[in-house]
Amino acid sequence: MRPKILISAGEASGEMYATQLVEALRARFPDADFFGCAGPKMRAVGVRPVIQAEALSVVGLVEVLAHIPRIYGEYRKLLRAARQERPHLAILTDSPDFHFRVARQLKRMGVPVVYYVAPQVWAWRQGRTRLMRDIIDLLVCIFPFEESFFRQRGVNAMYAGHPLTRMFRPTLGKREFLRHHGLADDVPLLGLLPGSRTGEWARHLPVLLDAVDALRGKRDVQCALAVPPAGFPLPDPASWWKRFSRQSIQVIEADTWNLLAHADVVLAASGTVTVEAALAGVPMVTFYKVSPLSWKLGRRLVKVPHLTMVNLIAGERVVPEFMQDAATGQSLAAAVDGLLAHPDRMAAMRQDLLRVRALLSGSEDPIGRAADAIASLLDAPAVPAADSRTS
Repeated sequence: MRPKILISAGEASGEMYATQLVEALRARFPDADFFGCAGPKMRAVGVRPVIQAEALSVVGLVEVLAHIPRIYGEYRKLLRAARQERPHLAILTDSPDFHFRVARQLKRMGVPVVYYVAPQVWAWRQGRTRLMRDIIDLLVCIFPFEESFFRQRGVNAMYAGHPLTRMFRPTLGKREFLRHHGLADDVPLLGLLPGSRTGEWARHLPVLLDAVDALRGKRDVQCALAVPPAGFPLPDPASWWKRFSRQSIQVIEADTWNLLAHADVVLAASGTVTVEAALAGVPMVTFYKVSPLSWKLGRRLVKVPHLTMVNLIAGERVVPEFMQDAATGQSLAAAVDGLLAHPDRMAAMRQDLLRVRALLSGSEDPIGRAADAIASLLDAPAVPAADSRTS
């Protein structure tokens, strides 16, 4: 049997993990046929794109409303392909609002569903676990506290480990990185990480630029803005580039991991990049903003004490987090200044981040563990995992 696998990822981080998973599964099943919702990374490793992941990247309870007709069209297109091609297995990665609906329909078709990267229902909308019991055959978790949470609620879950613990690899030494980007080696470096989506940039970039102005009123600091590999995600980039130039902000494209590895401190939008920063051991101040209505509706539903993943993993607030109205240029600048002014605080945070990294790491490759579990669900001979495990 030639395995036919539907795979879908709607977010940049989920696509990164799904791409690694495709490669690990193809090592086990060399003739496997992958198709589904694919971004550029997945397309590059041979996933046939029925729909493109870029069409689903929207955040916020209110923000998504304007995109519902287009997203529904993509949903119907993906399901139509599933009915025509009859996959042996489906792997859905993150994006629960979209993928829960897909999973329900796939189960009705008799397609086993693996959900990779557990939706954060432990934070809000915990009632969704009842639906997950019915529509998901295997839930692959990447955070250590998730397996017991879901198993206690009847969901077949396993903890594989966080894939970033094996994927995060800076490629340049500090001196080489600074020289490559025209940065000084005797001035503290602040990394600016507004997120990867257009909406995140629109909400976060003005705040970050205000923070740069406020911080430079207090101390000498050089700033570098991380731009995603897909390029500058806002309209009229020329006007923004002028402001970056006026504020002497170095723009660094598609080199975020090296920036995280070599910055003295970073301002990071709450999300996957905070986990990457933790793995790099770089002190950070985190923040996030959505529309006022999304915040008002969503905040009432949140059931966790912290909103930044690093703090949730640690079980305490180890990095500052400024959400919504608290995320101002002045507040972010003051928090960064407080770290730079107190090396002992920086050192203590680095120790806390080492603990977070240890909690996320394991003796086995997380992608390999996930691929082994998925392979066991396929009724087909596989190449032994020991011969093909990714590093």
